[in-house]
Amino acid sequence: MRRRLLPLLAGLLLAAACTTARPPTAPSEAKAPPAARWQPRPGLAWQWQLSGRLDPAVDVPVYDIDGFDHTAATVADLHRRGRKVVCYVSTGAWEDFRPDAAKFPKSLLGKGNGWPGERWLDIRRTDLLTPLMAARLDMCRAKGFDAVEPDNMDGHQNTTGFPLTPADQLRYNRLIARLAHDRGLAVALKNDLDQIPQLLPDFDFAVNEQCAQYEECDLLTPFVKAGKAVFHVEYELDPRDFCPASRALGLSSMRKNYELGAWRRAC
Repeated sequence: MRRRLLPLLAGLLLAAACTTARPPTAPSEAKAPPAARWQPRPGLAWQWQLSGRLDPAVDVPVYDIDGFDHTAATVADLHRRGRKVVCYVSTGAWEDFRPDAAKFPKSLLGKGNGWPGERWLDIRRTDLLTPLMAARLDMCRAKGFDAVEPDNMDGHQNTTGFPLTPADQLRYNRLIARLAHDRGLAVALKNDLDQIPQLLPDFDFAVNEQCAQYEECDLLTPFVKAGKAVFHVEYELDPRDFCPASRALGLSSMRKNYELGAWRRAC
């Protein structure tokens, strides 16, 4: 999730008796050569803006922006400015404000995840979720993004309304990584720190929130040691309290406000 300190909103708990089905094979035309994939390295500076009018002038090599809210023209403009661009999409939660919201069967929707209009998804139902997520990643590719940040990838650690297991989460996260790679997109592991040892080979970089506040940043070092960037934000700590340790660990860290507007203070 984008942050973990918000109070949970009341959500309708829908009972679902579900089975996991083998995910459909992604269309062959979606595949791209692995060599075409961007590989972000440790230490890259970045900007993460998911709300407000986009400020394209921050002098950093990486931008992470909402995939639905921005057009191919915006991505092309950032490319002209020398940026790589990451496509933020939610893959573990349903959002009632997205244009594809009506395509999600009600049986997939669990409890609220703490954000207005959002509910956890039953990630066991890969038979239903694979085509929906493939379509979202097709959107990212069609708009020219270089990578994807799939959010809400740690449902097994939350109260979702479904009996999700670590094995369910590993299976689903690997599915999302494969769908991204099939489309030539680099893919980030969002949070989900306890499964880094198993998922490190499947993901090209990491995006993390508040590892310093929760004293978890050491868990991200396998990415850095593997030559993969870790893009990290804190919301409540003073940069003087986390930046020295972040730099020592090789993280790309900054302070942001919770709404993830244009403001940033980099380490």
